Amino acid sequence: MRIHIPVIVAALALFTACDENLSKIAGPSPNLEPTFASIQRDIFETADSAGRVSCIGCHTSTGRNPSGGLNLNHDVAYEQLINLASRGKPSAVRVVPGDPDASYLVQKLEGAAGIAGRRMPFGGAPFLTDGQILILRRWIAIGAPRN
Repeated sequence: MRIHIPVIVAALALFTACDENLSKIAGPSPNLEPTFASIQRDIFETADSAGRVSCIGCHTSTGRNPSGGLNLNHDVAYEQLINLASRGKPSAVRVVPGDPDASYLVQKLEGAAGIAGRRMPFGGAPFLTDGQILILRRWIAIGAPRN
């Protein structure tokens, strides 16, 4: 019986880790989930309670040319992100489904070395929180589905 206890404890720990409450890590976007619809609504289109501005403030074709050639308006955002090269750094792909580390969107949001221009948002802090970025990374890691 003692042999089975470590196995049961390990299984419970794994189950609990997979069932984490995303609202705890999402911070100022408590409804954020690793789906495109949620990212569009809670990151691209909405400012958050920490004072971060919405992405469509700059990345919109409504009344202007979208910053960096990236239009995040609701009806076109997905097509503007998936497997497309960045205008500011043509060797970089905006979102590489299944590979958040290779996705230029993540690099720009994290302020990674080697990005063209500045970390997003362009105006500076507050930036997305680590939890918000983690949820975005999870969406990309699961293949960046249009869900």
